[in-house]
Amino acid sequence: MIDVAFTRAGVRQADVAVVVDVLRATSTATQALAAGYRRVLFAETIERARELRGPGRVLAGERHCVKPAGFDQGNSPTEAVDRRGDELILATTNGAPTVVAATQHASRVFLGCLLNLRSVLCALRRLEGSSELVLQIVCSGTNEDVALEDAYFAGRLSAALPGCRTDAALVAEGVARAFESPLRALAQSADARALCDAGLGDDVAFCARESELDVVPVVIAANSSVAALVDAEAIAEALRVVAWADDTVSV
Repeated sequence: MIDVAFTRAGVRQADVAVVVDVLRATSTATQALAAGYRRVLFAETIERARELRGPGRVLAGERHCVKPAGFDQGNSPTEAVDRRGDELILATTNGAPTVVAATQHASRVFLGCLLNLRSVLCALRRLEGSSELVLQIVCSGTNEDVALEDAYFAGRLSAALPGCRTDAALVAEGVARAFESPLRALAQSADARALCDAGLGDDVAFCARESELDVVPVVIAANSSVAALVDAEAIAEALRVVAWADDTVSV
């Protein structure tokens, strides 16, 4: 069963959750792991993020598009292209609290965005019994309201997966069909206008790039205020290498 929560208020129990905040938290986290960061730590609040500061950790985030005082960088995926440390701590208005909330309702939590759309699809299809799992695509939204760009991604992901769908998933698929391209969907959103007003319009086009990164952020540990993520694709590759080595030794 495929379901969509249009804001984190709609999060419910599921076998797997895919959290999306296209503009921009999940795009930034995905880009950070692609750049070589070992982990991304999502902090629910600015204060919690500051508590996590330490050697090798880069403090990134925003509140209403503005970089918080004392942070190393904002919540822009373009700032995550070049690795500046070992771990990225990310605290954002909508995406970070949604990731933390999802970990309380699903045993497996992935992050999705347009940058890794194809990789997320592949990861979901590889899950054992994937057609029988309850999957919820959790949109971060904006200040508890629906965000067009998140609904668009949810519809794209839902339409590409097998299985039954809830009405919410069908609504998201309808939203996705209404736009001829990812950039058109993102550019018409209220969040894109807010980013442009803040002088961050380049992030809209960056986040609209589709399936360019072979990275799937997955939660490996979480509590009520922090979620730690690594690249699931890197873990899978490491396991394949170990299996190949074991086979070689045994021959």
